[in-house]
Amino acid sequence: MKSLNLLTLIAIVLAGAAFAHTGVKNAAVKARMDAMSGIADGMKVLGQMAKGETGFDQSAAQAAATAIARHAAATPELFEAREDDPKSEAKQAIWSNFDDFTSKSRDLEEMALGLATSITGPADLGPAMASLAANCKACHKAYRE
Repeated sequence: MKSLNLLTLIAIVLAGAAFAHTGVKNAAVKARMDAMSGIADGMKVLGQMAKGETGFDQSAAQAAATAIARHAAATPELFEAREDDPKSEAKQAIWSNFDDFTSKSRDLEEMALGLATSITGPADLGPAMASLAANCKACHKAYRE
């Protein structure tokens, strides 16, 4: 039940993200938002499989997890510069706690890579999604408006 609640939370966050990216004028902020959307897209694929909305597809699950890892790995570099835009949801705490922010990104990358190399069936998705979602939630709570 707990992982189902986390999946619902992810779905709500994903829906809001689509609207937040319109009208962004700063290219660096847009690149960050695009990376976050890439993570959200991968989470959506995995979440739909975990909830049984789509059938389990090992190749698609591995690709989604790999994409999450790739975007997570790129995140610290995308946020190095203190770029801003009225549409940005990044809190200033990112730059005052950049080591923690980077650590959370690296943790997400490692979790996603672990999933990409170990996923063998739908039973693997629930626990993995709970871990991935908890990481996303912790970062969003600290560093996203």
